[in-house]
Amino acid sequence: MYHANSIRILTGNSHPELAQSVAERLGVPLVSTTVRNFSNGEVDVKITESVRDEDVFIIQSGCKDVNDNLMELLILISACRTASARRITAVIPCYPYARMDKKDKSRAPITAKLVANMLVVAGCDHVITMDLHASQIQGFFDIPVDNLWSEPLMLSYIRHRIPGWQDGIIVSPDAGGAKRVTAIADKLNVEFALIHRKRDGKSEDAPERMELLVGDVKDKVAILVDDMIDTGKTLILAVRTLKEKGAKAVYAVVSHGLFSEANMSVLEELPIEQLVVTNTIPQTQHQNACSKLLTIDISPTLAESIRRTHNGESISLLFGEWAEQGNITVL
Repeated sequence: MYHANSIRILTGNSHPELAQSVAERLGVPLVSTTVRNFSNGEVDVKITESVRDEDVFIIQSGCKDVNDNLMELLILISACRTASARRITAVIPCYPYARMDKKDKSRAPITAKLVANMLVVAGCDHVITMDLHASQIQGFFDIPVDNLWSEPLMLSYIRHRIPGWQDGIIVSPDAGGAKRVTAIADKLNVEFALIHRKRDGKSEDAPERMELLVGDVKDKVAILVDDMIDTGKTLILAVRTLKEKGAKAVYAVVSHGLFSEANMSVLEELPIEQLVVTNTIPQTQHQNACSKLLTIDISPTLAESIRRTHNGESISLLFGEWAEQGNITVL
């Protein structure tokens, strides 16, 4: 039996394993929901349980078929709104279109803002996400947004799973990640390095290379930290550059492992000890193709954020000691 305004968790087809894990940690069952496509591609949603006056959390990540998953999320939100849910929170571990967060060239769309508008119009009251590509995306919303960080999980992994990290150096593969790596380096009390990616020519087809702008990686354990890996080209160039500069060992720790165009066999052959990602996106298929890929479970962080949100408690603990002290779960 459910009391008024209890936690109800729904999910679409993007990452049902993560939703199930979160529900189990909270001790609540997933709401019975059918999400399928008609023959013409339209999304059909049926919620077979009442959510009237309940605190609804819809877990849906921006991965695989991004547009289908986004439409599923919007329709689920709308369905819960018309079903008289008290509050609807979209839990989006990997925010779709996050890389399109600014107008960097003429006539370029700011699609991350469009997605924010669509979520609000659909009836969303609150958004929980993780490691936004750009923090300014939070300002695109007129509703509360909690941007959780995987940084505490990364710190825990580095301290407990990387031998010799005390003699390590935290590396950013581009200037955009400088703030992220300096924060991690400060907490670990180690040095940081910055790599710059450039083309040998003005043409887009010109070969690319990387050069080390800041830091000395010679005879050190180099730990690459980034928020997203998609094609894998940046990672490949960065690892080879670090090895050329004399790094003793190379690890990569990344928040969102998209791998949409990555050649996993090439990553398998890289001179890298471990490639670590979180399960904001399903990784089973990628792990089968690359033995060096390791996945950290974020369901404890999501479950605790949902519990605290439901109970009206602060979630600031999730950004620091709570996550660092907890034992990380490797899938």
